[in-house]
Amino acid sequence: MAQGNDSKSVIRSIDWATITLYLILITWGWFSVCGASYDFTNPDVFSFSTNSGKQMVWACTSFTLAMALLMIEKKFYNMGAYIIYGGMLLLLIVTLIIAPDTKGSRSWIPLGPVKLQPAEFAKFAVALAIGKYMDKYDFNMNNTRQFTRLIAMICVPILIIILQKETGTALVYLTFFLVLYREGMTGSLLFTAFAAVVYFVVGIRFSTDTISVNLPVITGEFVVLILAMVFTTIMTWIYTKNELALKVMLVGGWGITLLAILFSVYVIPFDVCKIILFLNLLIVLYLVVLTFYYRFYKYALIAAFAAMSTSFFYICHTMFDHLADHQRIRIEVLLGMKEDLRGAGYNVNQAKIAIGSGGLSGKGFLNGTQTKLKYVPEQDTDFIFCTVGEEEGFIGSAGVLITYLLFIWRLIALAERQPDTMGRVYGYSVLSIFLFHLFINVGMVLGLTPVIGIPLPFFSYGGSSLWGFTILLFIFLRMDAERNIKRQ
Repeated sequence: MAQGNDSKSVIRSIDWATITLYLILITWGWFSVCGASYDFTNPDVFSFSTNSGKQMVWACTSFTLAMALLMIEKKFYNMGAYIIYGGMLLLLIVTLIIAPDTKGSRSWIPLGPVKLQPAEFAKFAVALAIGKYMDKYDFNMNNTRQFTRLIAMICVPILIIILQKETGTALVYLTFFLVLYREGMTGSLLFTAFAAVVYFVVGIRFSTDTISVNLPVITGEFVVLILAMVFTTIMTWIYTKNELALKVMLVGGWGITLLAILFSVYVIPFDVCKIILFLNLLIVLYLVVLTFYYRFYKYALIAAFAAMSTSFFYICHTMFDHLADHQRIRIEVLLGMKEDLRGAGYNVNQAKIAIGSGGLSGKGFLNGTQTKLKYVPEQDTDFIFCTVGEEEGFIGSAGVLITYLLFIWRLIALAERQPDTMGRVYGYSVLSIFLFHLFINVGMVLGLTPVIGIPLPFFSYGGSSLWGFTILLFIFLRMDAERNIKRQ
């Protein structure tokens, strides 16, 4: 623990710009919770019986927690990172066993009058653990064994949280892969993830459409198979520079595909997807042969990518058909396949109405009709941003986003100036988590991203999220302050 002169050094070295932004966001968030949950029959916003009163308590305890975290030296996290990680994994498992069913998930532990969600606190534990692991003097991102262990450290809590049926929270942990990319992970993994999203969106969105009478193919299947061939060809050239392999794919794959399409359009219409599927499988086999011939593992990786790309449409289609009705409808509404303003699309539609009704300058504090009449479900938690839009208008919404932008920019600056790998990795982990929450939460309120139920940092009502974000941030601020202490 920091004492004496060390405590004074922390106060001098702390990044007060970030703390100022933190205080602004929490204060602004509290007023937004007041606006979203205010009840004219119970006007006492500080009463613990109201959400605004509870949020005030959570905010005050967060300030206390922040001050305590600033007193804990970095060497404590360095020595205890794996212990903290193991303890959080154990807590996640215990939560899965003992937590009662709450709106379909088993992720909340009741503690008297309040409930805590351990998945929110596990984020900082994972960030510390991967930072500690990557800070080893012999760590190499290209070492298969070390990289596999690193991936496992991220994926184990994801699997446990998915078992708790908190898919939205589990997705947040995927942001750690952005940190790995920053630290030297090959971009092919991120490209694979991007390709998977494209395959899913295109494949599902156009899974019932056909191109034309002369080309009687399912549009989604056709486009995904073509994209799989395109991506595989490009990756083969980029990663191997094998001109012969490129010519074989262009002539054998693209040439036959083009002939099949022309034959279907001008001679006899037929399902050319079967031909393209067969050609993609031949390309996979060809890449496997090249792997053994050249003894070059990158051919095997490209072959695996091609195989997964070719089968992804059929896997997604099967999984989509086996989703629960409400999950399938949410995806269909998001992708524009159907409109369900009274069902799955109700929240988003009402949020858009609330934001649009705010106009340029908003209706004023506590004057939002959509929020006061409770038209928007979860308007003080997941959909808190619609309250900002209605009461404060475009100016207030833009102000919130600009404040977040400054906050994110400041985190980037702090992460980049860390003198060691652990501090930098932890800093970028914090940055990635905040950025993901901001992008997805605002996006789902505007109907741009799926409704997966994750809070807006420092704005959404809830003690677990507020504490979790505070812990994430102030551990990093202490690390940054200690960097300056060592220079004095």
